[in-house]
Amino acid sequence: MSEHLLSIVLFTPLAGMLILLLIPSGRTGLIRLWANIAGFAGFAVSLPLLWRFDKNASGFQLVERYEWIPSLGARYIVGIDGISLLLVMLTTLIGALAILSSWSAIQEKVKQYYAMFLLQQTGMLGVFLALDFFLFFVFWEVVLVPMYFIIGVWGGPRKLYAAIKFFLYTLAGSVLMLLGILTLYFQHFRQYGFYTFEIAELMKLDLPLGLQQWVFWAFFIGFAIKVPMFPFHTWLPDAHVEAPTAGSVILASILLKMGTYGFLRFSLPLLPKASIDPLIVKILVGLSLVAIIYGALVSLMQQDWKKLVAYSSVSHLGFCTLGIFALNPNGLAGSVIQQINHGISTGMLFLIVGIAYERRHTREIAEYGGLAHVMPKYATVFAIAMLSSAGLPLLNGFIGEFTILQGAFEANRVWAALAATGVILGAAYLLWLYQRTMLGQVTNPKNLHLPDLNLRELAVFLPLIAWALWIGVYPKPYFEVLEKPVTQIVERVRPDYFRKAPVPAAAPLEVLR
Repeated sequence: MSEHLLSIVLFTPLAGMLILLLIPSGRTGLIRLWANIAGFAGFAVSLPLLWRFDKNASGFQLVERYEWIPSLGARYIVGIDGISLLLVMLTTLIGALAILSSWSAIQEKVKQYYAMFLLQQTGMLGVFLALDFFLFFVFWEVVLVPMYFIIGVWGGPRKLYAAIKFFLYTLAGSVLMLLGILTLYFQHFRQYGFYTFEIAELMKLDLPLGLQQWVFWAFFIGFAIKVPMFPFHTWLPDAHVEAPTAGSVILASILLKMGTYGFLRFSLPLLPKASIDPLIVKILVGLSLVAIIYGALVSLMQQDWKKLVAYSSVSHLGFCTLGIFALNPNGLAGSVIQQINHGISTGMLFLIVGIAYERRHTREIAEYGGLAHVMPKYATVFAIAMLSSAGLPLLNGFIGEFTILQGAFEANRVWAALAATGVILGAAYLLWLYQRTMLGQVTNPKNLHLPDLNLRELAVFLPLIAWALWIGVYPKPYFEVLEKPVTQIVERVRPDYFRKAPVPAAAPLEVLR
């Protein structure tokens, strides 16, 4: 069984879905129970990865390789390194908690709802585990379908508009990414005489800068839409606002990370010349900085609670892409940790909004106020989630933002200074939101008798709070797990980085030439 551990992790949610489909639709209690069992089984089978993973080993671990479509050169190859390990653990935990959070929220088409969630779990895990480009693309597209239905069937009043917009945006990006993949595929045949989609084989390609730049931009569109980077972000607020709570949690915590993961796993290692091209770096860093500041400013203007949290994702993911294109170990490691942090913190914030919406059926911030008097446990959990997202020391957000700023400062002081304004603005809109909804007197009589968090709702939050505290207090294990893969990416993109003396922090972009 241990030889097939990754396949077990990958297909446990799919097996749970197939059994779920055999349960009669009228047995909603049994359907809910089984969906939660399948969700937590998916998390349980991923736990052995933590002690089977060797943080001192280079390259991919627990690799499984089987012939799949020999005529195309497509194989079933899965494996993990430190980056994918953390994202897989985030996926299995958030997936289980999102399913648990849906217990009372979904009353129609319950069987189909949970089936979509379990299918999506397998798709997202496949993206983070695949080491064959054809296999990766299949899982990348699989994720699109269940999220379309989750938004379009169980979403809010404008659900069809949001679902179609999400689908068209991401499909357009996927088509361009496929063209980039096919370019590498045919170039490999031209240079080596056989077709393959295997990532390790494609990394042997020697491509001229011009071709690398073309492929980089093809990948960029696909990954940037998924992140989403500015100006490709316009599908995100609609999708978040209309999606059911658990859909928003999965979308923010995991789906957006597929884009940043794509940059780390494919764009940088496969296209090192293009990734270090000064013009490309300037453009991507510029878009990241715009996203950080723009997302925060727009969040400050929102009157809809959920839309505020949605725009905060644009700002936080801007930090992640800034860290990636600082192209140094601190930036890359900080980016991965911040991706995990965003999944924890923003996942909690969407759950917070969802609980208030279930009780009051409104997301207008003006409708709330003084909830801390009525729902003290709820206000306490919200405070932890808010401070975690704002980057308070001893909570997870601080570790990621500090490390990214350190990497950005090493590359260019101006980048770090501009990004730091995003931290200040982030604290502003989160504190403003908390003050307007939790503090002061209860101004609306409809809020006077709202029930506080029940045991199931507390059970959803406690693992996320514990994880946020762990990263904030003792992040050393995360940096150790990331050290090898981050070093390999930097050596691939900047072969002379570790041979040079430390670069002066004030050095401009010329250091990347």
